Amino acid sequence: MNGELKELLADIRLIAFDVDGVFTDGRFYLSDDGVESKAFHTHDGFGIRCLIEAGIQVAVISGRRSAAVQRRMDELGVQHVILGCKDKMAAHDELLENLQIPASQCAYAGDDVPDIALLTKCGVSFAVANAHPQVRKICAYTTRKSGGSGAVREICDLVLGARIPG
Repeated sequence: MNGELKELLADIRLIAFDVDGVFTDGRFYLSDDGVESKAFHTHDGFGIRCLIEAGIQVAVISGRRSAAVQRRMDELGVQHVILGCKDKMAAHDELLENLQIPASQCAYAGDDVPDIALLTKCGVSFAVANAHPQVRKICAYTTRKSGGSGAVREICDLVLGARIPG
């Protein structure tokens, strides 16, 4: 990680994540009964808990409603869960206003074209390794790991590591 990125990450007070394609590999399973399920990586969960313990606010903003996502975020202690969101930018702006955090002290992780507007607004933008090429092109950092395969943990470790002197 270069010195400029490390400086930006050291000041992050909120990290917001897209869900499908970032916390997951982008797939969801739908049973004949209409029950949806998703797979989450356990390493990502530990990383989120570490962020929260370090006093960094965590949010998820997703265009889809999902009981599985709500349940997982509740398990992890994520307080800011915005699901079924039609306007991610407006939801994010409202969250920043409520928390009194400037956009420059916020990071966002996304994977697809609908995330671009929000990615360009935040102080630090992350793309997962398997993100759409347009997303990878504009982000400050692209993870080595793919969404659903530890990319969230990689982001958590980078942010927490930037707070360690030296």
